[in-house]
Amino acid sequence: MKLLLLYALLALLSSTLMAASPSVSNLTASQRAGTKLVDITYDVSADTSTVEITLEVSSDGGSSFTVPATSLSGAIGAGVAVGTGRTITWDAGADWNQQSSSTMRFKVTADDGIEAPVAPVGFAVIPGGRFQMGDALDGLSSAPVVTVDVSAFYMGKYEVTKSEWDAVRTWGLSNGYTDLSAGSGKGADHPVHSINWYAMVKWCNARSEAEGRTPCYTVSGLIYRTGVSGDVVCDWTANGYRLPTEAEWEKAARGGMTGKRFPWGDTISHANANYSESTSYSYDTGDGSGYHPDYDSGGTPYTSPVGSFAANDYGLYDMAGNVFEWCWDRYSNSSYSDGAADPRGASSGSERVRRGGSWLNYAYYCRVAYRRSTSPSRSADGLGFRVALSSVPQ
Repeated sequence: MKLLLLYALLALLSSTLMAASPSVSNLTASQRAGTKLVDITYDVSADTSTVEITLEVSSDGGSSFTVPATSLSGAIGAGVAVGTGRTITWDAGADWNQQSSSTMRFKVTADDGIEAPVAPVGFAVIPGGRFQMGDALDGLSSAPVVTVDVSAFYMGKYEVTKSEWDAVRTWGLSNGYTDLSAGSGKGADHPVHSINWYAMVKWCNARSEAEGRTPCYTVSGLIYRTGVSGDVVCDWTANGYRLPTEAEWEKAARGGMTGKRFPWGDTISHANANYSESTSYSYDTGDGSGYHPDYDSGGTPYTSPVGSFAANDYGLYDMAGNVFEWCWDRYSNSSYSDGAADPRGASSGSERVRRGGSWLNYAYYCRVAYRRSTSPSRSADGLGFRVALSSVPQ
């Protein structure tokens, strides 16, 4: 009876994929009838002819991968040829006898032996490749599930802090950036807020120039340093600082996970992020106490110091809650499409995209797929940003 139960559960499992280069796809798992053998099949592609394959097994929906899995045979270990229909056989009877779970997950990772690029200090490498963008759990009308390809890039591990903003602003005001706003922040190590989209992209240019990088943003062919313009152009090949696209933002926020509401899984509480707990959502497992009790003092905004919660699997902090984060894209449902490669939003439109929720928002707004349109002229105490860099060695 235990075997039949385990088989029934495994037959309904979805897989967890790590989007990277090399790439693993089409991962499935099924138990052989009448046995305790589990066959895990997958496709793998890489620039090399062989890769090293490892397998991890979770019994808690991907929150941890601690199920012992050492009795393995087939396309596992070093020297696995790239291609389709590769199969690993796991002897669950030997490693995990008489146990079962309704939330099993399998993670197959491929290593081509090529040394990964080293990210600049304060940044994480976000690997290039295809990923599933959007929401299939709650049916967000503005974020249907689509498959998108994103080139590798660097993402800031933290939201830009007030101290970082102040340092670059001081340099900028002495070097042609005449109207960078002062912004606000609960503390030097809290995210800067109450600055609009235009100020943020000008700040990115100022930081680029201050560090000897090529600025990304121009207006009429000139470096964007002052004023408000609806004609800002981004040079995606420049090595300067910039805002992430919303596809880049979501890929980074998911941390390699597929089909989850949040960067760490499907539920949220104050243990995970700085947001407003509510009993209105089944996936909010907190007690409905509202603002985070560790930060709801000293007057609003009730932001937290950046990095106060655990990072996701790409090493990024506060991808849900604390402050909403501006993206580059103009908001449009029509530009959110399946099969796109490095999508960068609509070519026209009056509003830009923000992502991630904030300290004053409920769990609904903190989901990784949630998209919100906002006037780029708006500033608010729940709205900040983090920066990206395009220059990842290929």
